[in-house]
Amino acid sequence: MNAFHGGVAPTASGPTWSEMLTAFEILPALAVAAFATLYILGVRRLRRRGDKWSWGRTASYLVGGLGSITVATQGPLAYLDAVLLSTHMIQHMILTMVAPVFIALGAPLTLALRTLPGRPRQLILSIVHSRYMKVITFPLFAGLVFVLNPWVLYFTDLYELTLTNSVIHNINHVHFLVVGVIWVYALVGIDPMPRMGYPLRLISVFITLPFHAFLGVTMMSDSAGIARDYYESLGRTWGMSVAADQELAGGLLWAAGDIVGLLMFTVLVIQWARASDREAVRIDRELDRQEALQASPSTTD
Repeated sequence: MNAFHGGVAPTASGPTWSEMLTAFEILPALAVAAFATLYILGVRRLRRRGDKWSWGRTASYLVGGLGSITVATQGPLAYLDAVLLSTHMIQHMILTMVAPVFIALGAPLTLALRTLPGRPRQLILSIVHSRYMKVITFPLFAGLVFVLNPWVLYFTDLYELTLTNSVIHNINHVHFLVVGVIWVYALVGIDPMPRMGYPLRLISVFITLPFHAFLGVTMMSDSAGIARDYYESLGRTWGMSVAADQELAGGLLWAAGDIVGLLMFTVLVIQWARASDREAVRIDRELDRQEALQASPSTTD
């Protein structure tokens, strides 16, 4: 268990590498293990009946997605996330910007639909195609929630509550991940679900890009400080000052927002180009079929 969330604050002189590397959060570990097991069992069932499943999708989900979540919730990041705002920001960015991309590209819903029996499969389909899902995955709505989420967290008392309450802390991690997954699925997900056309998705990326940069700049210039009383109460004498730590956190958010936005834009452009190629092939095949049908009567004559 994270030393601070277990009720004991890190010493003022600073943690040791041994303490940080061995920091372990049981709930995130159990969740990651459960989702990894379900995914592996699904892939195994497909392969046993002779169906193919991309190794790239498997690696994306297990290594990129669940691996990123593990990095964010265990070890040094888990130990220091309630001590340094900059460390928490790295954790935040991994959970809401990095892990969701790999999870979406791992296509877990497609795997579930191909392996689950009738009733569970129908339940998933009914949820995926529900009006509620159409609303929350609408790119502009998902993007609005994505950009407002950190503003609500860092500029209210909620953030300090996540630092002092382990239950709220873990719920916050789940919330970050879910918000990120919904936004990424609305843009570049490959699982079957309601999804707008590529132009609207690209517009949504452009609209959301400046907000993380603006939030980062706001954090860097906020003289009042985010949870400053809490951080100063730790009595930390090692590392950077509380003010410098907050400035670094804002800079990380600013840079990460631009990098991830560029990544999303690139993935969207590639997907759009591939979709256009597939549509062109489909149209060519349809034209060839129609020409063959038109030529068949004269051949018979």
